[in-house]
Amino acid sequence: MQQLGIPDAEIEPFKEPEHWLDYFPPRGTADLKAFGIQADWRRSFITTSKNPYFDSFIRWQFNLLKEQGYIEYGKRYTIYSALDGQPCADHDRAEGEGVGPQEYTGIKIKLLDLPASLASLKGKRVFLVAATLRPETMYGQTNCFVLPQGEYGAYEMKTGEYFVMSERAAINFAFQEMMAEFGKYECVAKVKGQELIGMPLEAPLTSYKVVYALPMKTISMEKGTGIVTSVPSDAPDDWATLRDL
Repeated sequence: MQQLGIPDAEIEPFKEPEHWLDYFPPRGTADLKAFGIQADWRRSFITTSKNPYFDSFIRWQFNLLKEQGYIEYGKRYTIYSALDGQPCADHDRAEGEGVGPQEYTGIKIKLLDLPASLASLKGKRVFLVAATLRPETMYGQTNCFVLPQGEYGAYEMKTGEYFVMSERAAINFAFQEMMAEFGKYECVAKVKGQELIGMPLEAPLTSYKVVYALPMKTISMEKGTGIVTSVPSDAPDDWATLRDL
């Protein structure tokens, strides 16, 4: 506020939210007039509860829509601060403004055999979980890629299944109510990507009964799940990696 030229003596009243509505609108109007904006300023008004007429209209509108079943209370995907335990909107962030949720589809690729590091999960339903932005290409899966030097973990989901993925992905799943307890993720076993290479897999929707995990050195463990399903018919990177192998 000092950078805006507001005297120190006038800053303290801003601790009251209503003061912002009294202070800035007249100055904003004056600036627009200085720019030569031609508008009917008689029709300007405040759109908060400070304006009882507008507030009553909004309340009537939402109550009517709720009664008719058009709106309901629920949750939506948003950027969430695990440290503060609440959503973190754009202007709440010191950096990263403009970043929104990215929707991925998780593909459960069943492990038909387990490496030694996951032997404790024998008899359980264990899946490599790949994140994709193009689930419609699942029919063309020929294999699955893992990062050889990547460190993966097996995490129990609230369905009783075990997902093998990066820790970063497990954190995201935990805050989407996929684990037994919100925000809690326990790694029951760790496995190196190298150990997963060659493992037989069952990929959904593909025409192949068995596919295999193969190495890809360009996988980022900080993006998606660290597991990449391979569709060389639609992804040049997948085709190039298979050619190199």
